Amino acid sequence: MKILIIGSGGREHAILRRLALDTPIPELHAAPGNPGIAQLATCHDVPVSDLDAQVRLAEELQPDLVVIGPEAPLVAGAADRLREAGFAVFGPSASAAHLEGSKSWAKEVMAAAGVPTAASVTVTALSQLEAGLDRVNPLRDVPFVVKADGLAAGKGVVVTEDRRAAVAHAEEVLAAGGSVVLEEFLDGPEVSLFCVSDGTRVVPLAPAQDFKRALDDDEGPNTGGMGAYSPLPWAPEGLVEDVLATVARPTIAELAARGIPFVGVLYCGLALTSRGLRVIEFNARFGDPETQVVLERLTSPLAPLLLAAARGELAEDTELTWSEDSAVTVVLAAAGYPVAVRTGDPISGIDAAEALGTHVIHAGTGVEGDTLVSAGGRVLSVVATGEDLETVRALALAGAEAISLEGSHHRTDIARQAAADARAGSTGTGAAAAAADTDTDTDTDTDTDTDTVTEDRA
Repeated sequence: MKILIIGSGGREHAILRRLALDTPIPELHAAPGNPGIAQLATCHDVPVSDLDAQVRLAEELQPDLVVIGPEAPLVAGAADRLREAGFAVFGPSASAAHLEGSKSWAKEVMAAAGVPTAASVTVTALSQLEAGLDRVNPLRDVPFVVKADGLAAGKGVVVTEDRRAAVAHAEEVLAAGGSVVLEEFLDGPEVSLFCVSDGTRVVPLAPAQDFKRALDDDEGPNTGGMGAYSPLPWAPEGLVEDVLATVARPTIAELAARGIPFVGVLYCGLALTSRGLRVIEFNARFGDPETQVVLERLTSPLAPLLLAAARGELAEDTELTWSEDSAVTVVLAAAGYPVAVRTGDPISGIDAAEALGTHVIHAGTGVEGDTLVSAGGRVLSVVATGEDLETVRALALAGAEAISLEGSHHRTDIARQAAADARAGSTGTGAAAAAADTDTDTDTDTDTDTDTVTEDRA
């Protein structure tokens, strides 16, 4: 099988790493790829944003399957263009990817499908902002949750107890011509669950938990993700089945009923609140860095799963197999991330990190001459696996610390609370909740309440 992967980040490197473990090994190509991906696949100098060039490359290569990694080309219609050219594509159409491209539209879909989520207000004008904040947080006794409505690479969300900071973020988004989604705050630990769909049927992968804040103890600004681990020893029994029944299948069915079949990965960002399961957000692709740990544990072949979904031939009773080992990834971020990222710094020590027993995923790297350098905010993901979660997280941290990148930073508390719970013999969610990041929101109401506030214009 010949497979073309569109993308250049850690998610795409992790997908390719898992595909390279299939038997037989597929012929792998990437556009544009990165230095780490180049060790596994033939890379082609085609930008993620150039949809025409992607189609031309596919016509040249004639792949059996095209997998689109990032959200931006999906929202721009890359999957549509490639399907129209006759290729099997794993990735939703632009219409279906709008589920990630517009948080307000996602709320509308969830309301129609009866999917539990936080109450929200969509604000399109500055004059409506204060009233919107009062509506979703009338007592001002929980943090304010303010989201940019469109794509923001995981950094368009502010969760703060400071109303002035919430207003400032909303004003910035509105001033740039966007709209803002204000939401209730959701209590409880967070879970990420990837669900593979062929437009009708749904097959879940293993749940994971990621860490969005830049600094230890959930301090600092939101990021695209600073680490993750899987499995979740504290997750309640039947969680995956509950998500399928109340979230994934109703959402896929609602989109299909609208004539918008969703083919690809529905990323369900979830909160296990005191009032039950709630959706924080949907994404239309694999998440980063959760992909690094989820696919590391997958022992079933990946290529046949993605191809079956792309062809509309997914068997809903598909039983994937998983390693019982734990996987932890720690993200090494560039100086200044996520505010003012510095790039071009030399990277060394990857061989030393891998000599410890980890493997290193490239996310934002490039080459200048013969030197590997930073080329993005999240530069590398160090992944470790093993039977004992405490040992695994220590190994991932040791790997991150073996890598030299001036000014870089990483969190040291990834999976710390879950490992402590495991040592204490506890599997409850209470302690794990302290380790979970507030990626976006959370909820104190059982209803799906979504409103849109707009300003009248002559």
